[in-house]
Amino acid sequence: MLIRAYIEWITRNRFLVIFLSLLALAVISFGITKLSFKTDLRIYFSKENPQVTSLDNIEKTYTKSNNVLFVLAPKNGVFNKEFLTIVSNLTEQSWKLPYSRRVDSITNFKHSHADGDDVMVDDLVLDVKQLDAKKIDYIRHIATNEPLLVNRAISPDGKVTGVNVTFNIPKGEELSSVPKIVAKVRELAATITREHPDVDVYLTGVVMMDNAFGESSQKDLSTLVPAMLVLCLVLMALMLRSYVASLAAFLVLTFSILVSMGMSGWMGVLLNPVSINAPNIILAISICNCLHLLLAYGRFLKKGLGKQEAMVAGMSMIFYALFLTSLTTVVGFLSMNFSEAPPFRDLGNMTSLGVIGAFVFSVTFLPAFMMLFPVPKAYAVKEGKDNKGVMQKIVDRVAEFIIAKPKVVVAYVLVLTVIASAGVFKNVFNDEFVKYFDKSVQFRTDTDFTASHLTGIYYIDYSLGAKTDAGISDPAYLASLDKFTIWLRQQPEVLHVNTITDIYKRLNMNMHGDDPAAFTLPQSADLAAQYLLLYEMSLPYGLDLRDRINLDKTATRVTATLKNLSSNEVIAFENRAQAWLHANGGGMKTADGTGLTTMFANIGMRNTESMVSGTLLAFVLIGAVLMVVFRSVKYGIISLLPNLLPAVMAFGLWGYLVGQIGLALSVMTAMTFGMIVDDTIHFVLRYLQARKEMGLNPDEAVRFAFTNVGVPIVVSLAVLAAGFGVLGFSSFQINAGMGILTALVIGCSLIHDILLTPALLLIIDNAMLKRAAAKKARAGVAFADAVPG
Repeated sequence: MLIRAYIEWITRNRFLVIFLSLLALAVISFGITKLSFKTDLRIYFSKENPQVTSLDNIEKTYTKSNNVLFVLAPKNGVFNKEFLTIVSNLTEQSWKLPYSRRVDSITNFKHSHADGDDVMVDDLVLDVKQLDAKKIDYIRHIATNEPLLVNRAISPDGKVTGVNVTFNIPKGEELSSVPKIVAKVRELAATITREHPDVDVYLTGVVMMDNAFGESSQKDLSTLVPAMLVLCLVLMALMLRSYVASLAAFLVLTFSILVSMGMSGWMGVLLNPVSINAPNIILAISICNCLHLLLAYGRFLKKGLGKQEAMVAGMSMIFYALFLTSLTTVVGFLSMNFSEAPPFRDLGNMTSLGVIGAFVFSVTFLPAFMMLFPVPKAYAVKEGKDNKGVMQKIVDRVAEFIIAKPKVVVAYVLVLTVIASAGVFKNVFNDEFVKYFDKSVQFRTDTDFTASHLTGIYYIDYSLGAKTDAGISDPAYLASLDKFTIWLRQQPEVLHVNTITDIYKRLNMNMHGDDPAAFTLPQSADLAAQYLLLYEMSLPYGLDLRDRINLDKTATRVTATLKNLSSNEVIAFENRAQAWLHANGGGMKTADGTGLTTMFANIGMRNTESMVSGTLLAFVLIGAVLMVVFRSVKYGIISLLPNLLPAVMAFGLWGYLVGQIGLALSVMTAMTFGMIVDDTIHFVLRYLQARKEMGLNPDEAVRFAFTNVGVPIVVSLAVLAAGFGVLGFSSFQINAGMGILTALVIGCSLIHDILLTPALLLIIDNAMLKRAAAKKARAGVAFADAVPG
């Protein structure tokens, strides 16, 4: 056989194989130096995503929303001279932060007021040194009654305030600029808390969130990957019981990761919080390859073969299965390229590269390396003793139970599957990007405090155009805009609305001697245009209305800040808003709401829809491979069905335990299918070998399969579940959820691989044998009747 000749060549030319393996590894691994992190929130969205297009358009029209919000909670309240001095100083210092473009706070809020026949536009706090009780009371009254400030820069009770810094980050410099900004922001916050212990400082905003993605990635890389390596070492030591075999497997694991990371570097892939999980997944998958091969090698050693003969025999038996399982795993992960979210495409591609590397090193470096050392003592034949391990004895008992009662086994497994799967209907789609981080992450706790005491981080922008040139001063347009603003403020989900109509109303009131009864919109376009011109001329550089009004004054931006809402609640709110706009927005051109909030609210469902094609393709390709390999449609279907059920069962359990499905979990079915089918391939190949090559009946064939691959299947599935379970400790909930649900799928697949698959094989093949025997008997009777006596 060609495979046998290849393996014999490997074992004879061990030094050459090791040298070539290490040389190739060195060249590939150099690509790691080209890797870098990308943490921009937009990495989760493809360029074709309609919500991304809407956000791009609104940011080109107005300004970007890259911000940091300093949230200050003084023990003695906001409105006192000492604390207002702190806010004023922080406002001034924030202008000096890298890439700072705009700073908004209660102290520099541009407050307009009447001064005789004139309108004055000044900072709400002009000179903190000159503040007295009367002026502070005036500032408190204005700040806590100004719609543009309450629930945005000041809490209604006056106990918490915010200083919002907007940054103009040059395109292409996000990787270097975000950490630089965050370092300076934290330094500024630390100075305040050090000099003023009675003031608590919290940091939130888009820039802080981007940075949290990067820090979570690096934390996972520095903690979870080493933890997985240690776990692999422990498992290998327990299962292989050989320092040499464990070292060989460990080297293959390491090489596989280096191949994945190196090739990704050469291909220009940027690491992100999702793709950083590739090393852990590769570790779990590649250790399974090593365990299957080394345990097969050990079985032949215990039969008395020499090390070279045992390696040739073991690899000859396992090579085909290793190739097929690597192929199906790669197909499963490559199907993630159908994902709507590019980070999952990167994860699929990086893992596929690692799986390919694991296969190549498993069938080249691993056997060559093992040939350099004597036979491990644990694999030596023990004369007069039972060479079966404890796990093999347990597996053999399971096999006997299945052989004795296959129909009972199928019935129990199916009942269990139905009960568990019923929980699928309890799942709902939900993506709250703040909750991508657990409460051990500072950004999450700071943002939760902000949402509870000041304002929200979720928002929706509307760019609402006028129907005439420079028409934002048109009374009909302003009336429609004001009605929409009022409607938004009446919604229970809305914390704050930032709109130009509040400025128009205040200016109209100022022009009428600050008469509160005149807090209305101007009644003519000319008057409204004059008000706006007067106001804009009074604004200093950096605090203009560029973030609210487009250049040709044909559209304005309305921003609704929301409470922390689920994806379904955001979508429901946006649907209501669109319904209102289409029914009542006659004086303006309506537009869909946009922003990160709507993008993340829709991404889970969009990703699920896009992955339907990927999952179906993976199913068809893997099914075709199995049918070709087994040379039987029947055995292909028997192998496919038990591997569809674990995902349904796991999603059902997830429905009972959690009940929310987000961005990460929508790729699980395709990703896991390619992995869990691997052990079915190992079992069915051994079963068919016993049936077709050795002529054994179904009962004996099942015993043969359990003897040869039963323990490796149990161990490999346990290793995979443990490997993904490690991801469950990630502080980044996308990774944690993906790890836990995948571990559930793999755990459920153990039930189906070890119990359901062999039971189905027994039922179907024994039934076929009985039908064949009955047919033969009937044919014999007919022949006897036809022969004269």
